[in-house]
Amino acid sequence: MTRVTDADTRALRASSAATPKARGPRESMLSRGVAMLIMVIFTLYFLIPIWWLLVASSKDRGDLFTTNPLWFADFNLWNNIVALLNYDGGVYVRWIVNSIGYAGVGALVATVLAGMCGYALAKYRFRGREVLFNVVLGGVLVPATALALPLFLLFSQVQLTNTFWAVFLPSIVSPFGVYLARVFAEASVPDELLEASRLDGAGEIRTFFTVSIRLMLPALITIFLFQFVGIWNNFFLPLIMLRSEELFPVTYGLYAWNSTINQFPELRTFVLVGALLSIVPLIITFLLLQRYWRTGLGAGALK
Repeated sequence: MTRVTDADTRALRASSAATPKARGPRESMLSRGVAMLIMVIFTLYFLIPIWWLLVASSKDRGDLFTTNPLWFADFNLWNNIVALLNYDGGVYVRWIVNSIGYAGVGALVATVLAGMCGYALAKYRFRGREVLFNVVLGGVLVPATALALPLFLLFSQVQLTNTFWAVFLPSIVSPFGVYLARVFAEASVPDELLEASRLDGAGEIRTFFTVSIRLMLPALITIFLFQFVGIWNNFFLPLIMLRSEELFPVTYGLYAWNSTINQFPELRTFVLVGALLSIVPLIITFLLLQRYWRTGLGAGALK
């Protein structure tokens, strides 16, 4: 048996002390401080306009330009909201309902269509598939404003201008949604799972709506939110398509009010309060749907 002496023990301790301990990367205080400063600056950049809008909406017309623009005076927000909702027979409420119809229903239909198209491009093999996908990518690169005039000429030929369909039908097409759905379907929907579903006797439509759509849920929620915000904030398309006030979305309605402020000064407060209320549906939609972004890719397969 080998005997360990005191000299061997001291030598082992000395070698252990001389060996540097492995340490992970240390975070620089300077880099951390710079990152925090940048985040604070951008947070203020996005929040200050909303804060100003809230403060301005709570003031009456006399206090709007005579008090601190970033702090409250007499808090009249509720009275201003009531006056806005009752103005001109409640036309603002009509505009909000129109925007919910254009954006909510349009985004839902666009999400379903984009999900089905992206899924088909990802999971089915057919002639011309890549050509069709390249056309879709080309549609992503075309700005919406460049399509507004051709759409107006097309809808005018079929007598659909100044109707609900003139804004709704273009809103249900989302080339970016098709692209995102295809990329996500390729990565998150296993072919083996589809084959197992077919062996169990499920058809293609049932397989999509019961199996694939659950795995694609994070992508579909993303498509819905992008499309909802895009339609809600769309201004140029209603501008050239609509003439009747009862068909206006809230964005175009507020623009119409703002263009007549010189003739009707009381509309200034209504425009501010209306702009504040118009972002509430967007905030609610994001708060309700943000939890789906954290859903695991395989969570749907276990339900």
